[in-house]
Amino acid sequence: MNHTSYIEICKSAYKKNIQFIRKEVGADTVISAVVKGNAYGHGIENITPIAEEVGIRHFSTFSADEAIRVFRSSKKKSEIMIMGMLANEDLEEIIQKGISFFVFEFDRLEHAVAVAKRLGIKAKVHIEVETGFHRTGFEWAEREKLMLFLKENQTLLSCCGLCTHFAGAESVSNYVRVREQIKIYHQFKDWFTEKGVSFDRYHTACSAATFSYPETIMDMVRIGIASYGFWPTMETYMYKFKSLPENNKNPLKRLISWKSSIMSLKKVKMGDFIGYGSSYMAPRDMTIALVPIGYSHGYSRLLSNQGKVLIAGKIVSVVGTVTMNSIAVDITDLKGVKKGDEVVLIGKQKKNEITVASFGESTQQVNYELLTRLPMDIPRKIVK
Repeated sequence: MNHTSYIEICKSAYKKNIQFIRKEVGADTVISAVVKGNAYGHGIENITPIAEEVGIRHFSTFSADEAIRVFRSSKKKSEIMIMGMLANEDLEEIIQKGISFFVFEFDRLEHAVAVAKRLGIKAKVHIEVETGFHRTGFEWAEREKLMLFLKENQTLLSCCGLCTHFAGAESVSNYVRVREQIKIYHQFKDWFTEKGVSFDRYHTACSAATFSYPETIMDMVRIGIASYGFWPTMETYMYKFKSLPENNKNPLKRLISWKSSIMSLKKVKMGDFIGYGSSYMAPRDMTIALVPIGYSHGYSRLLSNQGKVLIAGKIVSVVGTVTMNSIAVDITDLKGVKKGDEVVLIGKQKKNEITVASFGESTQQVNYELLTRLPMDIPRKIVK
């Protein structure tokens, strides 16, 4: 059965991205592939084996359900880490499967110990500390109680990591705040060390921190958006630009291409309105192509009269309102276009390209949002 569109995932692009990131972080630092948000829209079941083929052996998820998807997709018994949502009732399965998880409150920590004791299996925990993000993490005032708890339960807990997350390392406007976070993290690290509590790995860096604050590259880095071929922000890219080799000023390669096909063609007379409402009046006699993707497929309604697609290697415009299931594009100046012809929503066709960033320019959405809003039921195909 044909779908209205499909997504291609490029294996060689992922390999190039990991090779570049490996040069940045060094041979001894673990790269944890962040696959939250359905692997940033690419599909957890697709990215896990691709990542393992290029040597990745650690994956970070937001939630327990994502972690189980990685567990089932992994062929190399890779390490898996949950950074966010984990219900207490799911702790037993997670501990049994050897999946590690962030702990940022005593409730989860106490339940983890209770489950570990019942199972006779150590719970693998990463202690997240509050350094200024003010989302999750143990407070400085809780450190004494936390230290005592970890020592008292060392036979039931594996202290896999001491971690934190930065509040906007991708923007220079957050420079002072991030610098303060780095300072506070090291205060926690040094304090625990003085008290005789050590951790297997110390990790704080996401993609943006890895590139912009190299001192945050420690035992492990948690790489999300960069592994999929995108700079966290233009600021991050500008910061790195001068240090990039002259023959490769953009080493990150986009994995994803999104394609559909023409559903039907229609002639429209000058002065007629196209689609819902009156947002677009034909300025001339026109030919439009209907493409069977809309906002239910992740193509934002904000792209009404703004979006661009590729047909026959040419950039053509979306005309009228993006509907739930379709868009109309102006193909008046194209010749030989017919029903069933390929439409590129993201990607290359002949000499032209529609980038994810071009969506952002039209809708004010960031790369992260655009990618993760692509529905899971759009078929994903792996290409070389």
